[in-house]
Amino acid sequence: MSRKVLLLVFVATCFCIAGISIAADKGPADMVLQAEKDKAKKPKPAVFPHAKHQEAAECGACHHGAKDGKQVPYEEGQEIGKCEDCHYKGAEMPKGLDSYKGAAHKNCKDCHKKVAEEKPELAEKFAKCMPCHPKT
Repeated sequence: MSRKVLLLVFVATCFCIAGISIAADKGPADMVLQAEKDKAKKPKPAVFPHAKHQEAAECGACHHGAKDGKQVPYEEGQEIGKCEDCHYKGAEMPKGLDSYKGAAHKNCKDCHKKVAEEKPELAEKFAKCMPCHPKT
């Protein structure tokens, strides 16, 4: 009987550890953002330090969902889809949000502008296309 109890406790512990690991997965530390559907003539991938942004902002500051063609706020634990699933030419999005590049630039530039206003020492760094689009 005690072996069965120990086995059950072991199995339950494994499931708990697996659940915690999945819940704690916050995505990759660094990402390279690149349009796949609406490729530019001269693609300029963006190097995105994901972990660094997670230290400064909540997930919902960047991520959101969609329901019935409308944007809905991010909810903790929701699956993160690709931006290009909705933001691409022909998706009938408003101008400026009708491409991955446009949506990313709006979101990123608006936030960087706000941070630069709050922290003037970062203004020069955020005013240019670098470090997001480093020269290769």
